[in-house]
Amino acid sequence: MKIRLHHPRRDLEIPGRRRVSGILVELGLDPEAHLVIRGDALLTSDSEVGDEDEIEIRPVISGGTTDEAPCAV
Repeated sequence: MKIRLHHPRRDLEIPGRRRVSGILVELGLDPEAHLVIRGDALLTSDSEVGDEDEIEIRPVISGGTTDEAPCAV
């Protein structure tokens, strides 16, 4: 399978069929902190991918809100 990693950006290939959770562990990535995408679909940790697949692995980025009122200028 072809894998595109983001942050840092790099491309690699891993042969064989694997579960998403196994790929993340093999690459030393925290499954709770990464999204795995095939085409337009978000994959779950138990999804399987094989040699014919191309996937993207992106870190989870979240924003938040604060309880503070915006400053008036």
